[in-house]
Amino acid sequence: MSTTMTQPSTILKQYFGYDEFRPMQEEIIQTVMAGRDSVVLMPTGGGKSICFQVPALAKEGLCVVVSPLIALMKDQVEGLVANGVPAAFLNSTQDDHDQMEVFDAVRREELKLLYVSPEKLLNSQFLGFLQGITLSLFAIDEAHCISSWGHDFRKEYTQLQVLKATFPQVPIIALTATADKLTRKDIVTQLGLHQPRQFVASFDRPNLSLTVLPGRKRVDAVIRFIQKRPNTSGIIYCLSRKGTEGLAESLQKAGIDAEPYHAGMSASKRSKVQQAFIQDRTPIICATIAFGMGIDKSNVRWVIHYNLPKNIEGYYQEIGRAGRDGLPSDTLLFYTFADVMKLRGFAEDSGQPQVQLTKLERMQNYAEALICRRKILLAYFGEHLAKDCGNCDVCKDPPQYVDGTILAQKALSAVYRLRETVGANTVIDVLRGSARKEVLEKGYDKIKTYGAGADISFGDWQQYLLQMLNAGLLEIAYDQGNALKLTPIGNEVLFKGRKVNLYRLADARKREKAQATQKPKSKRMLLIEALFEQLRELRLQLASQSGIPPYLVFNDATLQEMAAERPTNEALMKGISGVSEAKFRQYGHIFIEEIIRFILDQRAGGANIKGSTYVETFDLYRQGFTVSEMARKRSIHPSTIYGHLGTLYEQGYRVELSSFISQEELDAIHRAMSHTGSEKVSDLHEHLQGMVPFDKLRLGISYWKAGGG
Repeated sequence: MSTTMTQPSTILKQYFGYDEFRPMQEEIIQTVMAGRDSVVLMPTGGGKSICFQVPALAKEGLCVVVSPLIALMKDQVEGLVANGVPAAFLNSTQDDHDQMEVFDAVRREELKLLYVSPEKLLNSQFLGFLQGITLSLFAIDEAHCISSWGHDFRKEYTQLQVLKATFPQVPIIALTATADKLTRKDIVTQLGLHQPRQFVASFDRPNLSLTVLPGRKRVDAVIRFIQKRPNTSGIIYCLSRKGTEGLAESLQKAGIDAEPYHAGMSASKRSKVQQAFIQDRTPIICATIAFGMGIDKSNVRWVIHYNLPKNIEGYYQEIGRAGRDGLPSDTLLFYTFADVMKLRGFAEDSGQPQVQLTKLERMQNYAEALICRRKILLAYFGEHLAKDCGNCDVCKDPPQYVDGTILAQKALSAVYRLRETVGANTVIDVLRGSARKEVLEKGYDKIKTYGAGADISFGDWQQYLLQMLNAGLLEIAYDQGNALKLTPIGNEVLFKGRKVNLYRLADARKREKAQATQKPKSKRMLLIEALFEQLRELRLQLASQSGIPPYLVFNDATLQEMAAERPTNEALMKGISGVSEAKFRQYGHIFIEEIIRFILDQRAGGANIKGSTYVETFDLYRQGFTVSEMARKRSIHPSTIYGHLGTLYEQGYRVELSSFISQEELDAIHRAMSHTGSEKVSDLHEHLQGMVPFDKLRLGISYWKAGGG
């Protein structure tokens, strides 16, 4: 088997449009190129696929990719084909004719990557077929499925050990986004990997902002959040099917395009909703955690957890569906005491109550954190963050404490006088002086602290009680109907005047208000946003015509760079990250035209965009106007037009200078430049004794500076 045909960095640029590898990718690729087995743990959006796709293109033979998600294969292969990569898939969704076409393409050595399901791969006839093929490597995606310790165990994955037995010389790369040390060890053993190198990437996703808010008036908060982010895709995770439907309905009433998604819907309805989301027709999904597996959508800009997740693993995986293109994206988690109680009930009824309760407590610790949230999140996965992240709500607005002793004493007194027999909601009702039937019937209105906290809202009391629980002043007797009990510290506060500091909720509300208030944007940012939206609309049209998801045309990060840089010729467009050779051939000039149209529209409206005067001249040139006509239309001197044409030519625009200057004149200018060693018009004019006019000299200088042809 031969080694590289092309350098990995060249392949990265040519097929994927990126100038450099992400951390760890190049080292992994070199390991695969050297024929060694490897295990790669890299979080969602970290660029796992590049680690086997680049060596597949660089090495001789066929790369076989094993994927358990049939729904994903089509998207992944379409994305590769759009980049000019010869790839195909084989699975149960194809008829015999389609499968035979793929087999024939493999025999003719026309494919570099073939995606298959584990069931297909393990078919004895298929394995026999592969034995007659030159193979470059096997890539096992979602490799955690092989381990019973993993969270998504698949029995058929355990039979993949046949690969090493049948093809001992073919390297295997096993990839996963979620695997602890035990699972990674299991992957190595069960696949029979030979002295594999293990790569564990950072779990940090610094582009994701992390925010936790109290769960009061959640619907209003969600609407405000979405209205601040118009024309963006997002997922809202809810605890129940009913919750997804209710929230979607509330959003629709507010004029927000959203759809519910849950396991109780028919398969066809779920598929329809999912496709509409992937293709940017439905921007927002209100979903249970059933939604998201197999969603390869790079431009999800935000994820909201309407309810507290039951563990950090699930939370991390779900927020990881935002910002997979690397652009800044937001995550928001609502936290309520009621959700904790509900999840505790679920955990206690599960087959592993202690494990589930422990995981829930870690999730609570995260939600209640008063230190950098990212530190807590990464620590859970065994990773240390040296400095505070600066991109979570705690870092952006550290909590301010006040003396909360009197407020705490009111609450603790109510708990004490209610004989520590009632839950938080009843304690709050008593503090607020509620006339609820149960309160009056049980005589709770007669105790001394009845109404002592009437000036504080129900929601605020919930948050204060949570703080008191976290500070160890109160505890919950889960086996006594979730009744609140005083702790020894709580007794000291109530009876001995021990001081208590509490986080001021007024500050939290001020923070929410500040988050809802947008700073005025600069003119440059407004222009970038306007062009981005124009390019997004163009992308949607092109994707709809081809029946593919919009991000397979260009992802948001690529469009953002286009909007900021405004490339108006081939060289500049190819310099944009994500514009591969194939993508440029298919879409490059269409997007260039759109950018030129935007610049001209803005210039017509009075905006002074850098380089727009050249673009305006170029547009007139393309329409066939002469130099004098262009000068008249633009009210500028013809010599300025000649200067523009020369500059445009130097920058790679399609300008035929032969329309304005002869080859003899160009050759004379070249000889003069060589003789004088100068590119100044005045020097060349003097040397040529005025035989070539100034305007043509400008064009000739540009011609030779650009390489002469």
